[in-house]
Amino acid sequence: MNTHTTTDKMIYKTVKSSLVTFSQLMLPSHSNFSGKIHGGFILSLLDQIAFACASKYSGKYCVTASVDRVDFLTPVEVGELLTLKASVNYVGRTSIVVGIRVESQNIQSGEIKHCNSSYFTMICKEENGEKAEAPKLILKNLNEVRRFYKALHRKEEHTNAKEQVKDTIDYKSQELIDNLLHNHWVKIELEDTVSKSVKVHK
Repeated sequence: MNTHTTTDKMIYKTVKSSLVTFSQLMLPSHSNFSGKIHGGFILSLLDQIAFACASKYSGKYCVTASVDRVDFLTPVEVGELLTLKASVNYVGRTSIVVGIRVESQNIQSGEIKHCNSSYFTMICKEENGEKAEAPKLILKNLNEVRRFYKALHRKEEHTNAKEQVKDTIDYKSQELIDNLLHNHWVKIELEDTVSKSVKVHK
């Protein structure tokens, strides 16, 4: 079955056409001072597979626009086989959201652990650097519908959060400062711009 169709010059592709799987044995050179695999190394692999997935799907060069939360659920040990599975979850006009699941396997016992799930927003680019139109998605099952909807919901939440930050907030107000002090683990020391003295809120 074809993985893509064209309707009124709009190209549609299936989620299946975007699938990328990558496995790598974790070596001592990938570990941190505690002997676990360094989170920064895993992040670099996530970025690589997000690029590969988005570029394979779109047929365009893609760049990372944002990363929506990366939770390290369980540590990865030296000697384990790390497998990353990526697929397109959502497509906008020029953006592609790639969902990635990371698993590690003990190659002696066969035990598999879910280590990480993350979402990368990639932007399609033309050769001249301008943004390019991304192929649209064909959703074939309810699981793909669920992932698309969740990605859309995260996008809307992110947009709403940015709008709230733009709202006028008086960061010097005593009410705001008291709220931070009473509800968060923080100590506030503000330098008075007039007297240059230090105010300590405890």
